[in-house]
Amino acid sequence: MSAKNMDNKNRWRNKTVAFRVSPEEDEQIEAAVQLSGLTKQDYITRRLLCRDVVVQGNPRVYKALRNELTAVLAELRRIKAGAGVDSELLDTIRMIAAILGGMKEE
Repeated sequence: MSAKNMDNKNRWRNKTVAFRVSPEEDEQIEAAVQLSGLTKQDYITRRLLCRDVVVQGNPRVYKALRNELTAVLAELRRIKAGAGVDSELLDTIRMIAAILGGMKEE
C-alpha cells in the first residue's frame, strides 16, 4: 500500500483509482504526460476533472517535444503522399502544435 499524500489544497490523497487501457492508448497517454511536464497523476486528474492542462516550458518538456517531433518526422517519411495516416499520428501532431502554439518566447 502506498503512503498517503497531501495535495496543494491540504487534502489527503489516499484513494486509488485504476483502469485498463490498450497498449496504443497507453502510448498516447504517456506522450501527453511527457509533453505536459506534469506527473501522470496530475495530468490524468486534471483531464478527468475537465481542468486545463497548462504546459510550463522546461528542459523535460523541450526534450519530450524533440523526441515526439522526431518520431512524427520518421512516421511522415514512411508515409507516401499522405496515404495511410492514422488518427493517432494526427492526434499527436495536433497536441504538439497546440503546445508549441501556446508557448511564448521570452
